[in-house]
Amino acid sequence: MNTGENILTENIYLIISILIGVIFLVIYLVVRLGRSERKKREIEDQFKALETKLNNIQLETIESKLNPHLFKNILNSIQAHAYQTYFAIDKLANVLDYILYDSHKKYVTPKEEIEFAMSLIEINKIKLSPLFDLKTKLKIHDNEPLYTQTVLAPLVSIELIENAFKHADLQSPDAFISVTFSFIDSVFSLTVANKISVKEPMKKEHSGIGEKSMEQRLRIIYGENYKLEKFVEDNCYIAHLKINLLEHKAKMLAVR
Repeated sequence: MNTGENILTENIYLIISILIGVIFLVIYLVVRLGRSERKKREIEDQFKALETKLNNIQLETIESKLNPHLFKNILNSIQAHAYQTYFAIDKLANVLDYILYDSHKKYVTPKEEIEFAMSLIEINKIKLSPLFDLKTKLKIHDNEPLYTQTVLAPLVSIELIENAFKHADLQSPDAFISVTFSFIDSVFSLTVANKISVKEPMKKEHSGIGEKSMEQRLRIIYGENYKLEKFVEDNCYIAHLKINLLEHKAKMLAVR
């Protein structure tokens, strides 16, 4: 073998050695990358688990304040108008059953929530003059499949309804409260409007979970599948809650 052949052979061996080194380096990097991806997924899973746990704790905290507050308001309404209590007994029984047995569930049916809200309105009605303009309206399609499925968080309607009775002008001749529920195309909607009282209601310490807590609860449960709008128009306060339950259910099924 001459010198040229020796050099060629040495170069081939060198190239082979380099290729082998590159292959091992690629394999090493792929293994490291795979481990990094697994570690990343583990960290993401841990983060999601912690986030879910935190959200659950927040919801439990909000809901633990919610039920006693609602119960106290109902008793105050009935105590202040004891002579009319007889007519509210049936509605009171419905409301108490809902608070005691259904409000601790993660979801109830839209039908159950609306029936509860209508009973709550009847109880609050005993505080009003018989001449007061209180309007309630239901716009519900009979063939809506989600209307009787457990997809709606319980007690989502009480804050808007209670605020209307709390802040409405109950003395003015043109005062009114309007509550409209609709369930169309798997979208739950609640619109509450009232004439604003000139006199500010007395603020109480620990007066309830409040609007911020309500919005926090909606955000945790429904994410981008809800919309809450509040505005003043012609001295009337209007609040509109809209929840797309079909999109929410699809998202719940996708994560199972």
